[in-house]
Amino acid sequence: MWSVEDSLSELEALASTAGADVVGTMIQRLHHPDVATYIGKGRAQELGDLEKQLGFDLVIFDDELSPSQQRNLEKMLNARVIDRTALILDIFAQHARTREGRLQVELAQLEYRLPRLTGRGVAFSQQAGGTRSAGAAGVGGAIGVRGPGETKLEMDRRRIRSRIADLREDIENVREQRSLHRRQRAAQAIPVVAIVGYTNAGKSTLFNALTESEVIAENKLFATLDPITRHQMLPGNQEVLYTDTVGFIQKLPTKLIAAFRATLEEVIDADLLLEVVDASHENAIEQSETVNDVLHDLQIGEKPRVTALNKIDLLDDPSELDLSLYPNAVPVSALKHVGLDALREKIAQVLADSMEMVQVTIPYEKSELVELFHRRGRVVLEEHRAEGTFLTGRIPRTLEGYYAPYLEF
Repeated sequence: MWSVEDSLSELEALASTAGADVVGTMIQRLHHPDVATYIGKGRAQELGDLEKQLGFDLVIFDDELSPSQQRNLEKMLNARVIDRTALILDIFAQHARTREGRLQVELAQLEYRLPRLTGRGVAFSQQAGGTRSAGAAGVGGAIGVRGPGETKLEMDRRRIRSRIADLREDIENVREQRSLHRRQRAAQAIPVVAIVGYTNAGKSTLFNALTESEVIAENKLFATLDPITRHQMLPGNQEVLYTDTVGFIQKLPTKLIAAFRATLEEVIDADLLLEVVDASHENAIEQSETVNDVLHDLQIGEKPRVTALNKIDLLDDPSELDLSLYPNAVPVSALKHVGLDALREKIAQVLADSMEMVQVTIPYEKSELVELFHRRGRVVLEEHRAEGTFLTGRIPRTLEGYYAPYLEF
């Protein structure tokens, strides 16, 4: 269970990632949020007094505010007010590097901002002025208005809805293209391993280590936004495709999950999930539980899984890790390349367990099927007999038709 303090600490890390200079925090415990101001009028007045002392120009709330709460607070404070959702969307806007990523971020931002634009077009325009030329520099006042840009924020509702419809159509085209690529991979029966985990757990560093790639890996939340896939070989010469995906986080905005459906389908259609857990983080268990909750929301919580307990180089005694808390856990350090062979072996083993066990005798003139068995499956026994090559092992169920004529019963 996340504590209020831990959640606020994470919000501070998010704000720093977005480029803000955090000057203070405040906690308010209420049975129910205040309808008008979320925190109550008295607490809002305290915030106003703090603004006079500290001179901040931005207040970030850890939960989603209603449009009216946001407007009421800004009337009481001499500062802009945004919530956790707007902050995450802003970070996504900074890190979207591909056309697909930008489309998905813009859709999520416009759907979030649409109910908040009533009577605020001019204000948004003034606040967003200059953000395009300033880029992602650490200007706290720009946080929450990056992405679509000031001209889009001045559109009337009809034009914004039209833009949302266009974005949905474009994203649907992206989704269809991704679906085609996945069908082509499925036809080749190459297992797909989707790397998932809490943001900043070290997914991209592990992806680079496993695939010898150079994907950008930064010590920042949501450094990876667009999924990247690389081909690699597992022990036993079994082929596999690793896909690096966007990180999860507690209180992940629903609109963001919906907008990134095309990306998340890479996870949904994967043969195996490789969850990366930052074993050095004090909230490692809570972060893993958050990932598990999102996976169950996507209805893939029961998919075969291997857990990489990452960053063991930061632990005083890695042997004290309780591996039983995670499915198929392997301690690793992606940065130091420690434990990677054991991790590959575990991935190969779990993939093999999800395949179909068969015994076949392949005629020598069909040697390409022997090679296919080695590349796509896992060979347990191989013998050269008079009638052909005898193989015992596991193959993806999608390949069963190729070997049906040669099955040994």
